[in-house]
Amino acid sequence: MKENIHPVNHETTITCTCGAVYDVLSTSKAIKIGICAACHPFFTGEQRFIDTAGRVDKFAQRYGSVRARRVAPKVGAEVPAEA
Repeated sequence: MKENIHPVNHETTITCTCGAVYDVLSTSKAIKIGICAACHPFFTGEQRFIDTAGRVDKFAQRYGSVRARRVAPKVGAEVPAEA
C-alpha cells in the first residue's frame, strides 16, 4: 500500500442551526449545517410549509383553498360490483 495518500482526520464538531451538536471524525475541523436529524421534518414528523415568494398564498387565491376537499358520492350513483 502507498504511504501518505490518505487525508488527515480530525475530531470535528458539527453544529446545526437548531442547536444540536455532533462530534465525529472528518477531514474538516469545524462544520456548520442548516438542518439535521433533530430538526428535519422527515425525522420529527412535523410538517412545516415554507412559503417561498408567496406561492402558497398565490395558490390559495387562485384555487380557493390549500386544503384538500373530500367530495361526497353522488346520490343514486351505482356502486360497481366486484368480480
